[in-house]
Amino acid sequence: MTDFRDATIADAALLADLSRRSFTETFGHLYRPEDLQAFVERLNEAGWAGELANPAYEVRLAYSDGEPAGFAKLGPITLPVTPDVPALELRQLYLLKPFHGLGIADELMAWLQTRARARGAQELYLSVWSQNERARRFYARYGFVYVGPYAFMVGEQADEDEIMKLVL
Repeated sequence: MTDFRDATIADAALLADLSRRSFTETFGHLYRPEDLQAFVERLNEAGWAGELANPAYEVRLAYSDGEPAGFAKLGPITLPVTPDVPALELRQLYLLKPFHGLGIADELMAWLQTRARARGAQELYLSVWSQNERARRFYARYGFVYVGPYAFMVGEQADEDEIMKLVL
């Protein structure tokens, strides 16, 4: 059974763990150990607690059979874009690999769109690694379109990401 709930400050340690594990299991093989370490150190409990205390951010947790499976985070725009209309950023949509293909990401995407609209956003932006075909197909299925390139830093390594936008 899949369950969802809004995250609270009490979930900061859980979100730090989920974000580190998900990023490392998906992308860890791409980086020098020191670059990966520098990046995942930023995904810490204190950082999560700060965002969870800030009403500009919303985080939704997903559980499968009682086990944490992933999360989605909505927040203010940090990407190098200049929207002409009110917009928000899909900051993260992370699932641990055992939970891929179960429809959890679809439920989280529905939540992201609903919350963005409720907050008055007319557009939703994200960045995705240019070679993450699975994620790019997922976002395209929801109507996200390519906006431009973006250098996503992991330690000292610049990844070639793509900025995508969805008109809500």
